[in-house]
Amino acid sequence: MTLNANDLILFAQVMDSGSFSAAAERLGLPKSTLSRRISGLETELGERLITRSTRKLVITEFGSEILEHARRMVDETECTMAFALNRQATPQGTLRVSFPPDFFEHALAEFLPLFSEKHPNVRLELDLSARRVDLLTERFDVAIRVATTLPDDNSLVARRLATLVTALYASPAYISKYGAPQEPADLKEHRGLLLMNSVGETRRWRLSRGTDYWEGSPATCMFSSNSLGLQRIMALNDLGIGGLPEPMARPFVENGTLIPILPGWHSPEAIVWCVTPGRRLLSPATRAFIDVFSQVMKRNAAYRIADIKVVMAGLP
Repeated sequence: MTLNANDLILFAQVMDSGSFSAAAERLGLPKSTLSRRISGLETELGERLITRSTRKLVITEFGSEILEHARRMVDETECTMAFALNRQATPQGTLRVSFPPDFFEHALAEFLPLFSEKHPNVRLELDLSARRVDLLTERFDVAIRVATTLPDDNSLVARRLATLVTALYASPAYISKYGAPQEPADLKEHRGLLLMNSVGETRRWRLSRGTDYWEGSPATCMFSSNSLGLQRIMALNDLGIGGLPEPMARPFVENGTLIPILPGWHSPEAIVWCVTPGRRLLSPATRAFIDVFSQVMKRNAAYRIADIKVVMAGLP
């Protein structure tokens, strides 16, 4: 025996409405369709649920027993819908988010209290690591990534949030001791603080200004690491010239502890992506996260804000 749960719900609606006509009007179904569905339910159950007459419906003893179960199904369905509507109206639950380390410390300092105030029913689990997490396997809801392009992955959807640039900076004490480069070629005579890629290779500096382009490395590489935060600490401590994303350097430029090197020259723009799993509907909590995080970035003049829209479906 295979029962259609919807037919049980229709049975409860008919009995609570008092007639097929009233139930049909309430449900927006033809009366003939409703009658046929109840007859089919009776056939499946093997007994009559109602005795029909021209004036009224009379429920059978068997029908009374079934009606209790049917009404519970109606209640459960209504509770499920109310739960879903409430989640849509009020972001809640746990949201797992992956961030690259260092990049967004300034944004997170503003974002976290603002998000907590606006959405107190959402619990954030933040993973700040250099590794590229597997959103599906590790059950992440959102990943913020910074890259010029993203690898092909048909299971993910990416939204372009903003762009940022990386430029070179050094401390006033370093410049006082070694001088300031006047053109990119001068960098070869300076002490460099270089970043390493994921396989431990040191990255060369790549700089452009308009149509001009320069690529190279300093004669002396004092330190290399895979941490932008450490890169900034070393630059602040007079150890050399380092490349930093503009949002990370701006507060220190404003207070005079870092000085831009070769103003107007910068590395190729990187894109801030918001990546979510698959093509499934975004949860209210995920939408709330994207909205608030985007607001915070818009307040920071170091970001060049893009229209928040899906620009890649499946990251082609």
